[in-house]
Amino acid sequence: MAVWKFASCDGCQLTLLDCEDELLGLTDELEVAFFLEASGDPRPGPYDLSLVEGSVTTAEDAERIRHVRESSRKLVTIGACATSGGVQALRNYADVEEFRAAVYAEPEYIRTLAGSTPIAAHVRVDFELRGCPIDRGQLVEVLTAFLAGRTPDVPAHSVCFECKRRGTPCVTVAHGTPCLGPVTHAGCGALCPAYGRGCYGCFGPSYSTNFPSFVPLLRRDGMDTLDVVRVLRTFNTAAPEFDAVSRQELGE
Repeated sequence: MAVWKFASCDGCQLTLLDCEDELLGLTDELEVAFFLEASGDPRPGPYDLSLVEGSVTTAEDAERIRHVRESSRKLVTIGACATSGGVQALRNYADVEEFRAAVYAEPEYIRTLAGSTPIAAHVRVDFELRGCPIDRGQLVEVLTAFLAGRTPDVPAHSVCFECKRRGTPCVTVAHGTPCLGPVTHAGCGALCPAYGRGCYGCFGPSYSTNFPSFVPLLRRDGMDTLDVVRVLRTFNTAAPEFDAVSRQELGE
């Protein structure tokens, strides 16, 4: 196995490192050959499995991800950056030159693309694991599924199912709190609603969304147009479903 980093905060790689006990049971079957965050002894490919964290934001990265694909039998993207461009995809809606000049003392030395794009926009991806960061249980499921030669059993339903399973009252029904749970992919265990907060969409859009019916509910619970756009333009801002609704709200 190889683990690769592109534009990201490293949070999903840290989730892998946190799976110490779970990974012990796989050590006889799984050899980590390339993982710069964990080892200074990288070994050349080809690799049976590559986990890729981060989005493509430079021309060099666009070239490097093609090399990763060529040297990997299976390629799995992990986290919101790799699957939808991440929070850095906010640059897709603004002038990246203006951002660069505001952040860097010598912006002329910074070479970057105008947009942040997911890995699947550049190469074929065998499986996408959502989240910001990913869930360790789902990660272990992906690894064991790969070793067993089967499709990972990762749920495609919404966060609302997770609220019901853990016995968490619906924050929208009980308190009128705006919540993205009905349109967000499961995987977090409904963490925010369990503490009385609405879902922020960390795991991106679920596979079945009904935004024409959902957005009026957000407005009913006190959100105006900018509120709706802001809540969609966070961790998964460039996910097609979230992107389309935010643009529609702004009349773009």
